[in-house]
Amino acid sequence: MPELPEVETVCRGLNKTTSALIIKSARVLLPRTLAYPDSIASFEQGIAGKKIIQWHRRGKYLLAQLSRGWLGVHLRMTGQLLWVNQDSALQKHTRVRLFFDEGKELRFVDTRTFGKFWWLENDSPPETVVTGLQKLGVEPFSPQFTIQYFQEKLKKSRRNIKTLLLDQSVVAGVGNIYADEALFKSGIMPNTISGNLKLPQIEKLRTAIIEVLDDSIKAGGTSFSDFLHITGVNGNYAGKAWVYGRKGEPCRICSTPIDKMKLGGRSTHFCPQCQS
Repeated sequence: MPELPEVETVCRGLNKTTSALIIKSARVLLPRTLAYPDSIASFEQGIAGKKIIQWHRRGKYLLAQLSRGWLGVHLRMTGQLLWVNQDSALQKHTRVRLFFDEGKELRFVDTRTFGKFWWLENDSPPETVVTGLQKLGVEPFSPQFTIQYFQEKLKKSRRNIKTLLLDQSVVAGVGNIYADEALFKSGIMPNTISGNLKLPQIEKLRTAIIEVLDDSIKAGGTSFSDFLHITGVNGNYAGKAWVYGRKGEPCRICSTPIDKMKLGGRSTHFCPQCQS
């Protein structure tokens, strides 16, 4: 599933290509992609003629502020937003099409069909229909992500730290890849009980979360499977990952083979030597 860096990369690309453009028309090809409203006709007719003011990212959600209302998108596991020419070959799993002037199109392609679209026709907060936004914790780059906040979230938890980091109500946007990476950089074993972490460890982990997310954004995200930029280009972070996806390969620090375990049903990569 695309995580914060991948969604941020898409958000920045969308702002470069579609800001100030008017959605001329829309077509929903798979009805269940539309989470709100429940009428395809209402969506297609209502969003036509709306100008995209700016795209925002909240956690793993994309939110387009329109001249009136909001458009919300969640890529989920395999969703891709591609900026293409309207006359280009239609991908097999295209679910939604937004049409613009000069023969351009924003095309939503989603193999697994878990991705969702929301359209709010008035200027109420997008949380009123995109209910998942209500459950999100602080953004990792925000001033609210303080040591005090993080320590408070961890101190009473008996969950392992890897599972806690995947909880979007704690820190929004961190997922499997970057939880592993941050835990490696902070020298913490993924199965450590969150409430047992000492303040110096919490400080290191907070810094590592910010650093690995920033590094991945600069690399354009990670393309392990389905993620693509809006122009169809792969992200480059995978080639420099510390541990994720590197089971059996030598640690970039100590040369010990990277190991893998299951935590909360998720594959978790770590270095047995560097993490304790």
